Amino acid sequence: MELEAEFTSEPFRGEGAPPDHAVRARDAADEAGLDTDFGPLGTLARGSTDELLQSLPAIARAALEGGATRVTLQLRRTDEPEPGQAVELNGALSRLIADVERELGAKLGELDRPGKQRAVRLLRERGAFHLRKSVSAVAEALGVTRFTVYNYLNREAD
Repeated sequence: MELEAEFTSEPFRGEGAPPDHAVRARDAADEAGLDTDFGPLGTLARGSTDELLQSLPAIARAALEGGATRVTLQLRRTDEPEPGQAVELNGALSRLIADVERELGAKLGELDRPGKQRAVRLLRERGAFHLRKSVSAVAEALGVTRFTVYNYLNREAD
């Protein structure tokens, strides 16, 4: 069984370098051999059940020793789609993603950071984020964490 852990550590910081507690938590996940996606507001780590569950104490300890005041964790099995996700991806959201990929001339995951930000803006303008589970699906297509997508959306709102 494969698992995905999404963890955030606080306090959050605005612009600039990520806080030490976030970097240390990501480094602990990397050292455990997990596949990680590091975002400004959190980290996504993937691996086998044993690898991931055994690494969680080290990740939490690294964040706390780096100055975190809170660590939040969500675990999800990746071997089964979340309820409603397969239907959504086969419908409107997948068409919106395909349209943006055609417009930008590349798969979302192949875009550079400004391209990914533009893709999120285009998807928002077209109503993609009104669909259920859309942030997770877009994050997966972009190859980033949900937190990164939320960060892109928040930047657009400012």
